Amino acid sequence: MSSSTEEEQQTEADVSLKREARLRKFRELHFKRNEARKINHQEVVEEDKRLKLPTNWEAKKARLEWEVAEDEKKKECAERGEDYHRVKLLEITAEDAERWERKKKKKNPDTGFAGYAEAQFRQYQRLTRQIRPDMESYEKQREDCGEDFHPTSNSLIHGTHVPSKDGIDRMVEDVEKQIEKRAKYSRRRAYNDDADIDYINERNAKFNKKAERFYGKYTAEIKQNLERGTAV
Repeated sequence: MSSSTEEEQQTEADVSLKREARLRKFRELHFKRNEARKINHQEVVEEDKRLKLPTNWEAKKARLEWEVAEDEKKKECAERGEDYHRVKLLEITAEDAERWERKKKKKNPDTGFAGYAEAQFRQYQRLTRQIRPDMESYEKQREDCGEDFHPTSNSLIHGTHVPSKDGIDRMVEDVEKQIEKRAKYSRRRAYNDDADIDYINERNAKFNKKAERFYGKYTAEIKQNLERGTAV
């Protein structure tokens, strides 16, 4: 009897331990579910706030943070009696400097017409960037010319070079493109023989056309009276 009683007590203890473990596991799962629900609610609130912000808010925020950091650095440099721009240049790495130089080179340096020399130089740079060297022809010409490939004052090679058909075709194609492009920007205005001559030179004619375009409707009656001789 005593052995059976001990077995029953042992069984009840095991059942109790299993129940407590299950309850503990259930409480842990319940706690994790509440935590997940709380985190999800916070994420939903944050996402709703982000959606209500302007589209460029992140960029503005980064810009404001950068400006605050720059102001703090300026104050620190001023307190130490240092030049802020000099300190900033010392902090720039070689990689950042190379990256900024590449960005500068990508920008279009053409600021408009400033003179015929500048326009011609820009055209020269544009044309030279389009050149794709033919290394096979270069090596062949180098072998054919020999020492005269790098001429000196005693070399007599003038007039001996004969351009290839492909080179002539490329030149003709490029010249035709230049003519077509130039025709778009330098269209010649037709001259009207019957138009009134109210100018003394080309510059004055352009000024009169501009004045007519802006003030012609206000001065049309006065002009007609002057032409008829009935102006008061």
